[in-house]
Amino acid sequence: MSANPILGELIYDGTAGALLYQEVRYLLIRPETLIAFQKEAEARLGIEAAGELMYAGGFTGGRLSGQRFRQAHALSAVEAVAFMCRMGGQIGWGRFDLIEFDEQARRLRVEVHRSPFAFAYGSGSTTGVCHLIRGVLGGLAGGLFGAEVQAVEAECAARGDPACRFEVSVRE
Repeated sequence: MSANPILGELIYDGTAGALLYQEVRYLLIRPETLIAFQKEAEARLGIEAAGELMYAGGFTGGRLSGQRFRQAHALSAVEAVAFMCRMGGQIGWGRFDLIEFDEQARRLRVEVHRSPFAFAYGSGSTTGVCHLIRGVLGGLAGGLFGAEVQAVEAECAARGDPACRFEVSVRE
């Protein structure tokens, strides 16, 4: 196993009951907890509406984290994407591989191996289920491109694909 720099930088505030990474609060939660929420939302609202709710949550987190860490570390756009991809793996969201970041074309493609959301969801889905990751990447890219984006999960391990592949581009 390799060292995880985030674990070494986590600060526990016992008085507040908070975990902080670079002054940003995070929490530990089982993927099954989030997927149970997602599946209940699917049952009540429909698959598409539930996915958009999960996406919205991820989008907010991706936009805020992208802005925060880009400023804190004086990162270029591509460095911010690389930072967030490393961080995704370090916080347990799977192994993020940056496939393409084209700032001119305003396009981002990332592949995630062993997504905990796809794993917790189980096999046999007919659609992508990793809406939080899709949202994080959408929020990150939207902030970097300064435009409204569209984010799709083109492949998903819960559908039987070898990995989850996300494509984000500026909405035309």
